[in-house]
Amino acid sequence: MSMSPMSPAPQPPGNNPVGDQQRPWFQYYPDAVSPRVPELHEQSLGEMAAHAAQLYGDNVAFSNLGGTLTFREVDALATDFAAYLQHDLGLVKGDRIVLQMPNLMQYPVALFGALRAGLVVVNANPLYTATELARVVEDSAPRAIVVLANFAATVQKVLHGSTIEHVIVTQAGDMLHQPKRAIVNFVADKVKKMVPAYSIPGEIRFLDTLARGRAATFTDPGVVPADAAFLQYTGGTTGGAKAAVLSHWNLLNNQEQFMGQVRNTLGEEQQSTVIAALPLYHVFALTVNCLGFFRFGAHNVLITNPRDLPAFVKTLKDSKPDGLVLVSTLAGALLDTPGFADVDLSQCRVTVAGGMAVRSSVAERWKATTGKDITEGYGLTEASPVVSVNPTHMPPRVGTIGIPLPSTDVKILDDDRNPVPIGSPGELAVKGPQVMSGYWNRPEETAACLTDDGWLLTGDVAVMTEDGFLSIVDRKKEIILVSGFNVYPGELEDAAMLHPSISEAGAIGVPDEHAGEVPKIFVVRRDASLTEKAVRDHLAEHLTGYKRPKYVEFIDELPKTNVGKVLRRALAEADASRR
Repeated sequence: MSMSPMSPAPQPPGNNPVGDQQRPWFQYYPDAVSPRVPELHEQSLGEMAAHAAQLYGDNVAFSNLGGTLTFREVDALATDFAAYLQHDLGLVKGDRIVLQMPNLMQYPVALFGALRAGLVVVNANPLYTATELARVVEDSAPRAIVVLANFAATVQKVLHGSTIEHVIVTQAGDMLHQPKRAIVNFVADKVKKMVPAYSIPGEIRFLDTLARGRAATFTDPGVVPADAAFLQYTGGTTGGAKAAVLSHWNLLNNQEQFMGQVRNTLGEEQQSTVIAALPLYHVFALTVNCLGFFRFGAHNVLITNPRDLPAFVKTLKDSKPDGLVLVSTLAGALLDTPGFADVDLSQCRVTVAGGMAVRSSVAERWKATTGKDITEGYGLTEASPVVSVNPTHMPPRVGTIGIPLPSTDVKILDDDRNPVPIGSPGELAVKGPQVMSGYWNRPEETAACLTDDGWLLTGDVAVMTEDGFLSIVDRKKEIILVSGFNVYPGELEDAAMLHPSISEAGAIGVPDEHAGEVPKIFVVRRDASLTEKAVRDHLAEHLTGYKRPKYVEFIDELPKTNVGKVLRRALAEADASRR
């Protein structure tokens, strides 16, 4: 169903959608991981945060910009913020609040505070244009927004005529102690000129909300598992930006599903340190880092600007992490950064990559440089997001997305929604407690991807082995149809990136009078001397004739999402505009 502001929250499904029938992938679960998610003892994400604070107390939960917050401090500050939202702003359970900031320590404080107050969090990319932000605001109808001052000028442009009543502005150093707070904020504003001029009458300073909330009394809003926790915007399985309605139930289950494997690998005898380089407002890092590793008791090192690769490398050297959460493009960029090869990652026991397929060339270079494997998983916003992962206690099967998580069932379907034979490609369908209830206010889009019996049609083409390992072939809607033959862009890109002089590649289909469509590849060179002929000769060694690109174009940079996923749609649109 599609939820509206007045819709009753759906009741959570049973805790075991796979039933008792044995699945072939169960054999690869370590002994400590049950095929079914254990019974959850917490009713909400806010309760989860309070429980973690009780367990881990004065251990460091988050660090950033030279400052730290302990689990106890996060919980206390979040409660202060929740009390302020309730008593000073009059926000009530079910109201929406936008969070628009990069990885800073005030993000988890604001997040857990909003969730504890029973609000629905709408995550917004800080780099949204006014047009993009206005669409989100119009669709989600929030009453409040928390924004980093660097992006407040954009918020100013969308306020008129919107539902936003309260604008809370934070500065980069707000969670730091004086005098470092003053120094960081002064440098961002006056020295680096990172805060464009803006004027928002009645704006509220984030630090003031904490002080005023501390003087108020928090009132339990009675959040239950089925209540919506997030409106998480996504391109969706059917195209076009829309918000997946993710409940406390969805996120609590997905943490437990995913962290069971990680807990088995990292152990709980001592606190682990993990790197949070991907933006917490993106559903992957939100679930894995901000929620999952927090619940696990790990220390999250927040990277505010992962594009500052030299600074990132220095953080890796200083922090000696036990775990890394990356995407393939970021791993590749690190490998190309001077000094990374000297980083001691001997202590790192798990490197998880998601958000996009891990290129085989990147996985091989990472292993050769660090001595560590990249563990690839798969997910999508509509599934909170993690669906499958390579078991972390054994060497990964490179090129696969691993096996389904506990309490997760999958099947591979043809165009008529009938199961295909093992090893044949088809659309991946997923069922489990992490699957969303629907898209916000979009019943038709919801019906297009959620079946009546709870299966999520992902729009991804996959194959499964006899023993249950999955591989993503490509996005169904991005398949290039050449004279009736399917060409998968990911296969073409992967083959191209095997060439040592190719840094990145993006493939699309372009119209052709004879074949209907033909492949075109965009190439980012690592070596400026690379020629088109060299690219074609290389691909001829790896791909059959109809899969080879008819067109090769060199490009300085590929368009990407906020987590580094290549935007093939943007490549296609730009290419079409030049034709």
